[in-house]
Amino acid sequence: MVPQKQAEAAIDTEQDDDQREEERVDESICSFKSLVWHGGSVYDAWFNCASNQVAQVLLTLPYSFSQLGMVSGVILQVFYGILGSWTAYLISVLYLEYRTRKEKENGCFKNHVIQWFEVLDGLLGPYWKAVGLGFNCTLLLFGSVIQLIACARIWSFLGLGMTTYTAWYLTIASFVHGQVEGVNHSGPKKLVLYFTGATNILYTFGGHAITVEIIHAMWKPKKFKYIYLFATLYVFTLTIPSASAVYWAFGDQLLNHSNAFSLLPRTRFRDVAVILMLIHQFITFGFACTPLYFVWEKVIGMHDTKSICLRALVRLPVVIPIWFLAIIFPFFGPINSAVGALLVSFAIYIIPSLAHMFTYRTASARQNAAEKPPFFLPSWTAMYVVNTFIVVWVFIVGFGFGGWASMNNLINQIDTFGLFAKCYQCKPPPLLEHH
Repeated sequence: MVPQKQAEAAIDTEQDDDQREEERVDESICSFKSLVWHGGSVYDAWFNCASNQVAQVLLTLPYSFSQLGMVSGVILQVFYGILGSWTAYLISVLYLEYRTRKEKENGCFKNHVIQWFEVLDGLLGPYWKAVGLGFNCTLLLFGSVIQLIACARIWSFLGLGMTTYTAWYLTIASFVHGQVEGVNHSGPKKLVLYFTGATNILYTFGGHAITVEIIHAMWKPKKFKYIYLFATLYVFTLTIPSASAVYWAFGDQLLNHSNAFSLLPRTRFRDVAVILMLIHQFITFGFACTPLYFVWEKVIGMHDTKSICLRALVRLPVVIPIWFLAIIFPFFGPINSAVGALLVSFAIYIIPSLAHMFTYRTASARQNAAEKPPFFLPSWTAMYVVNTFIVVWVFIVGFGFGGWASMNNLINQIDTFGLFAKCYQCKPPPLLEHH
């Protein structure tokens, strides 16, 4: 009997081990699925931020370097990257403050996506809501149009991979090609060109118009604090080498070629980069449109519906005008700088900085703040100094000089634009001689 009991015990033990092993496999599969498909982790947020931060602008940065010069181009990328990370951090702080206050009032967000204009409304009132809604929706509208013209985490992962390939293709291909004969690096030449290039870089690192939506999707929103900064640091590894390498190789030729692809010889690697960038544009277009969909759904009272088909149907009035505008105005180079100066400067830099200062202007608000100042800037006074600097700098340099330069650039090129043009700024065909 004893051997029989021992055998039964051994069998039970083996079955328990098999069951635990199956549970571990199931858990690992679930973990993998949630990691890849289910948004909410810090990795998901990082991929979303990095993927949305740079897209078609990657192709125009060498053009900006030709306007700014190598030194100014690198310095301004780092400078605006840091400013963009700081204001993304401010937005996350204001989101946490708004959500904390609402949850104390028993607010429920089960089927509701919090957006930036709602944060401004809840913290500062309807006037701030109107301003935030106006700038953000207009920025997202033009951003979506620009994505079309240039054309869950798995998509962010693919998009970032595509951008990474394109950036390193530009870098390696430029060094392999070498410098063109008689290359000149004479930038900066004119103030108009300088501030046009600077505003394009301002636009490059102003890609957090959907920051609140990303934060709201996270399982632990408080962990967003430094995600945007880490995303920006990765983007630096793409934008600085590629823009520097292309400018080194072609110099002043870029002043007449705003798209970096146009100067590199056609190879299969270049064709792959073009195709990948087009695919990435559609992915980014989806991200840029999503907040507009949410706003529209809330306006018509359909945001809480669970029907996918119904939500797809009610979103058509948003996406159809965007496609139509993209077909009417088939050019994005001149729009980048104008959008950067007139919209990004306020929506991404100035409004978040002012909103943070006004939200915590009283001693009681600072004392009961859901999120205290960061460890590297522990004083509220220091926070106010930094925010004031951003507001003044971006208003004068970004909106003021940048707006002047970008509008001059648009006016100078207005004759080359055409509605529903089949080819943007293409040379007219040569006249045939009649014998």
